[in-house]
Amino acid sequence: MPAMTTIRISRETKELLDNLKHHKKESYEDVIERLATMAFDDEPLSDEEIEDMKASLEDIRAGRVRTLRTIRNELGI
Repeated sequence: MPAMTTIRISRETKELLDNLKHHKKESYEDVIERLATMAFDDEPLSDEEIEDMKASLEDIRAGRVRTLRTIRNELGI
């Protein structure tokens, strides 16, 4: 049997965990494990993706953007 421990949480935190259960009988262990697993990014951004985002932000700052309305008008839709 795996080692067990007891933790103290507030009522508010317990309510949050209750609302995150997939079904009424799901254990808190399962909820917490799912949340902890989700906290790790198994597909981190590549250097190229980060550079592309930086370039996009620079375009926005420099005003090199067009609204969706403008593009629709240009395309006639």
